[in-house]
Amino acid sequence: MPRISLVNLIHNRLSALLHNGDTVIDATAGNGNDTCFLAEKIAPDGLVYGFDIQAQALDKTRIALDHRLLATHAVLINASHAHMKQWIHSSYVGQIKAVLFNLGYLPGGDKTVITKGESTLAALAVSLELISADGIISILAYPGHAGGRQETDRVREWCLNLDSTDYSIETIYSDEQNPQAPILFWITARPQD
Repeated sequence: MPRISLVNLIHNRLSALLHNGDTVIDATAGNGNDTCFLAEKIAPDGLVYGFDIQAQALDKTRIALDHRLLATHAVLINASHAHMKQWIHSSYVGQIKAVLFNLGYLPGGDKTVITKGESTLAALAVSLELISADGIISILAYPGHAGGRQETDRVREWCLNLDSTDYSIETIYSDEQNPQAPILFWITARPQD
């Protein structure tokens, strides 16, 4: 089976789910590709919160947003995604349509600066509080880099412990034959009666 692009899969799925006026979070802004994609989908009335611990990543994201004339649709925050709830306006708690995580390191940046299991799990727990009744959490994990396997295993375990009456969980492999290949964890909140 050929390797699939999980980034394309995420974007295709979200294209059908996101609308003008939605509020979304890019928990790992990186080079800004996901932030720009999200901004395009929720514009002109929606808002993207973009988080990254590296100022370099936010600079790249800001440039990408400016280049696409999307800067007014995003708020970029130089902070760990583990602390995102304190940066989100209280009126958005429980109203976030999607939270995206693209774990690992900044492409083109310092490969020793990586997302860590502890802060990622804290951010995932916060995400559950932030998402709407039909919200999405998308976690793209990379077991192939140093530290990536441990983080991926912790994310997988966290997902397995979610209550299946409250959340639908899908695990999608970009290449099932390669244990180093990226893995997508797709979580959908199940609306409660």
